[in-house]
Amino acid sequence: MPFLLQHTDEKTSARAGLLTLPHGDVETPIFMPVGTQGSVKTLHPAELEDLGAQIILGNTYHLWLRPGHELIKNFGGLHDFTTWRKPMLTDSGGFQVWSLAKMRKITEEGVRFQSHLDGSKMMLTPELSMEIQASLGSDIAMLFDECPPYPCEEKYASKSLDLTTRWAKRCKDWITENQPLTNALPQHHFGIVQGSIYADLREQSARELVELDFDGYAVGGVSVGEPEEEMFRAIDNAVPFLPKDKPRYAMGLGTPPQILEMISRGVDMFDCVMPTRIARHGVAFTLDGPIHIKNLVHANDQRPLCESSHPHVSRFSRSYIRHLFRAGEMLSLRLLSFHNLHFYLSLTRHAREAILAGTFSEFKESFIQRYNAKQTES
Repeated sequence: MPFLLQHTDEKTSARAGLLTLPHGDVETPIFMPVGTQGSVKTLHPAELEDLGAQIILGNTYHLWLRPGHELIKNFGGLHDFTTWRKPMLTDSGGFQVWSLAKMRKITEEGVRFQSHLDGSKMMLTPELSMEIQASLGSDIAMLFDECPPYPCEEKYASKSLDLTTRWAKRCKDWITENQPLTNALPQHHFGIVQGSIYADLREQSARELVELDFDGYAVGGVSVGEPEEEMFRAIDNAVPFLPKDKPRYAMGLGTPPQILEMISRGVDMFDCVMPTRIARHGVAFTLDGPIHIKNLVHANDQRPLCESSHPHVSRFSRSYIRHLFRAGEMLSLRLLSFHNLHFYLSLTRHAREAILAGTFSEFKESFIQRYNAKQTES
């Protein structure tokens, strides 16, 4: 995968880079909106482009179960099926099997489970995960891994890691044997560093994956219930052992301050359902921290959600958006989802600008200080 490292911050490990993918270039650091079912909830693809989204995420598990990867393949892949023309990353399905599936049983072959949709018996293996993602035609496909729970004993984490490494080798073998036959465009593949909270296991996982030589590397098994400091340690214990000339991805996190902390540790790519999930509950991100728009304090508030709001949203008052939520209007969900994704995409864009300007450390401290200043909503 062509990855150009353009600049590294002198005071931190923050990086600005450029990913060249089959469906376009991606400037890093980057936040990837999550389109679980092939759609970022409540938003039109044109709106995502208006927001400046450069790459979005699709979910292998969900798309496999419904509508099925063969159907999507018949449409020419996920890009044609969804009409999203820019880069796309798909996860492996391993996390969803861990978090959603019923009666899960992990074996050397793969994972047996019951579908969360209808209870039907399913089996997902490393090879099948790669086949599904090849059919989807994403620009980046994630390797199939086991995500250990938190907390877990070191013995379990070690055994789980060994299985993940063996599965990574099987993914590599499948890619080598099959990719030229299944993809019109090249597909890039990221290994996933596991190891729970154990520093030696994180290092072991990173070194083993690097030896297998993938196009990029992710840190998985974070934001699964562990304290924030353990999340940061997982990154600290993995990133130093990953190649500097390949992209690094922290999976499934986090809050705006957490993302800046991860960027300062040398992470390039992020995804999280939080912006759209909490939007549906009436929570909006602002430079002064999150606000709950349904609260009475906003009933007569003429201000926009935030001084940095996109013009698409800033025309509306907090009072009006609160009214929409109380009235059950769909526009309320759309506006807050649009706003929160704009907030996250702006955050990584401004972080990139600060890295290139040599002012990232100051930008990070200023942002976090203001964001955390009001512990409770005023």
